[in-house]
Amino acid sequence: MSSVFDALVGQDDVVEILRSAVASDGAGMTHAWLFTGPPGSGRSVAARAFAAALQCPRGGCGECHECHTAMTGAHPDVNLVVPQGLHLVIADAREIVSASFRAPAQGRWQITLIEDADRMEERTGNTLLKALEEPPPRGVFLLCAPTPEDLLPTIRSRCRMVTLRIPPYDDVAAYLEREGVDMAVAAWAARAAQGHVGRARRLARDDEAKRRRRDVLELPTQVATVGGCFTAAANIVEAAKEEASAVTDALDEAETAAMREALGETTRGRGVARPRSTSASLSDLERRQSSRAKRTQRDALDRALIDLAAFYRDVLVVQLGAPVDLVNVDLQRTVERIAHATSAESTLRRVEAILACREAIETNVAPLLAVEAMALSLHAG
Repeated sequence: MSSVFDALVGQDDVVEILRSAVASDGAGMTHAWLFTGPPGSGRSVAARAFAAALQCPRGGCGECHECHTAMTGAHPDVNLVVPQGLHLVIADAREIVSASFRAPAQGRWQITLIEDADRMEERTGNTLLKALEEPPPRGVFLLCAPTPEDLLPTIRSRCRMVTLRIPPYDDVAAYLEREGVDMAVAAWAARAAQGHVGRARRLARDDEAKRRRRDVLELPTQVATVGGCFTAAANIVEAAKEEASAVTDALDEAETAAMREALGETTRGRGVARPRSTSASLSDLERRQSSRAKRTQRDALDRALIDLAAFYRDVLVVQLGAPVDLVNVDLQRTVERIAHATSAESTLRRVEAILACREAIETNVAPLLAVEAMALSLHAG
């Protein structure tokens, strides 16, 4: 029997908690939930599945209209908020709070689901806090963030915590196999993605995703010279741009076309008849798309840095003779060559340089400058 929770890989304990809450049918229902876990753990998937189960008359069958619309963000009583830029601004928060107090139109609950709630500015969080302190009678807030510490203490203290973990590689591989991926490819992709389900799916199915990963993991062999450091840094940043474009370009085009049609633009001959009032709307859309592109590129670059850190983790495993498997089994020869040519101390310094680069980008240092500084640190060892 199918269920909305089927897409939640390796999280049996979480599924049990959520099923129990749905089965309680509102008795003692918590009005605010915080889903936390590292990237790839499925926190947003869990929140969407929970929203669907709460609206479904059968507790999340995965087949009815309520389940399908809730999972896709089309249900009228599920307000799915996905921050498009680097931050969720206060104006958006006010709209979210206002919508949360509406009575359910069709479902049993008025659900507000905020993905990447950690992107809230402090004053944005304070706006949301007012609704959490005095929640609407049929309102439920579902927040998603990497860790509880990413939200204001006053917000997380009012939420029931649901903690997810990176699923085991075998569970991810089995999930990909059920989707039709070859067993060997699924096993490789699950390990290469370090348990990140979405990334594993892309690696298994998308040759360009494989190529970008290879480009990133060539860096350790390219930093032998200072010139090589700058070239390698530029390649990593460019790979992140390509990955971001693969995600956003088609979406931008569809949004722009829909906006032009909604605003009544018509084509006449070679030109476009544009009502005066449309320019401001299109400019606002372009600003939001630019912000989304910047965020998507930053996220792609962060994933590349995680891949790079995993490579040096493998180097350290070989150097220390640790009885654990490599993440990058397909690069075992390169890992062993670097491990034998360097020391464990220098490998640890390199991992620290990668982590420092991630922190620098998070604090808005220009990505290319941050990656160049990291590459030079890897060169120095």
